[in-house]
Amino acid sequence: MLRLHSTLLQQAVMSLRTGGRVATTESFIINPNNLKIEGFYCQDNFSKDRLILLTQDVRDTLEQGLVVNDHDVLSHPDDLVRLQQILQLNFELLNKPVCTSDKRRLGKVSDFAIESKSMYIQKLYVGQSILKSFNGGQLSVDRTQIIEITSKRVVINDPLQLKPASGLRAPIPTTS
Repeated sequence: MLRLHSTLLQQAVMSLRTGGRVATTESFIINPNNLKIEGFYCQDNFSKDRLILLTQDVRDTLEQGLVVNDHDVLSHPDDLVRLQQILQLNFELLNKPVCTSDKRRLGKVSDFAIESKSMYIQKLYVGQSILKSFNGGQLSVDRTQIIEITSKRVVINDPLQLKPASGLRAPIPTTS
């Protein structure tokens, strides 16, 4: 099921063991190489520290928030050695400019949708300038259209350009 990014932010992280809230999600940790949500920065309800909840520790996503086994799944950023390179990138997807492969600006990322089971970003929603929004409104970009993601922009295939027909054709049914 696809969920908008805003439905996973400022959500409760609830423990199955205690039945209560143990933290609150603050922001995403996004791997720009594959657009996977690796985890969440969370504010611990007890110590008020900024800890990390890895997506592999999330048991379920509900309307009320994220469900985990216990408070112990929250980790200090320094303890996550394998994630250090991604944490240092501090990658933000919102408000990142989106352009086509021929350098035509389309707008900025205003929202994105996440597949809740795999935690991969599936769709980007691009807010266009006021003039362009009168003609077409908001642009939706599927992850298959993305060519490159850099620290400065997202490059996609031109959504308005028609692709030439490939040499593959549907087989002609034979009658016997």
